[in-house]
Amino acid sequence: MELLTTLFPPAFLALALAHFVALLSPGPDFFLLMGFAARHRLRGSAGLCVGIALGNGLYILLVILGWSALRQFTLLFNVIELLGALYLLWIGWHLIHSRARTLALDNAQTERPGLRRQFLLGLGSAVLNPKNALFYLALMTALLGPNVTLLQQSVSGLWMVTVVLMWDLAVVSVIALPAIQRRLSNHIWKMERAAGVVLIAFGGWILWQFFYLLAASLYP
Repeated sequence: MELLTTLFPPAFLALALAHFVALLSPGPDFFLLMGFAARHRLRGSAGLCVGIALGNGLYILLVILGWSALRQFTLLFNVIELLGALYLLWIGWHLIHSRARTLALDNAQTERPGLRRQFLLGLGSAVLNPKNALFYLALMTALLGPNVTLLQQSVSGLWMVTVVLMWDLAVVSVIALPAIQRRLSNHIWKMERAAGVVLIAFGGWILWQFFYLLAASLYP
């Protein structure tokens, strides 16, 4: 029992629950995964899951190291956010230009992207979304409190990264099930284009907010 209290903070269950509930809300990462998993199955999307989880882990590490001043670095935050919006637009543009063709189930994995490309796409999606940093900052500071130890923060961070990875792999695995693939075989390109539209909408919304706030600051 003493070991558990040493490893886990008192509010760990609340932290784990809040984090998991947040995962249930679809964001850019989810639609990126959906677009890839629909055509490339698990082997063509697993690298995305690893990259997204690592990207989340980097922001958690920054929070643990005390990068709570992120809100004060307005320029840095805005630059990351702008790059993230452009990145989402770029991915979405490629997805909405998917070719309208039926998926041949026997050959579904022959054209899958390489593991390196998957990983970099997932990492970029997570890292170029600075709201991830603010989410983890708010989550860990509000729930864990000022008396949490470095070990407890590290264990909590490792837990959240693992949950992100397992959840993303579960989502991809479900979409990649043969029964699901057979049902979707004639509609894969539609899913890809729908995912692309959603990602472009995310990117466009971020850009609109960015320039709206910029104009408001220049012309109060």
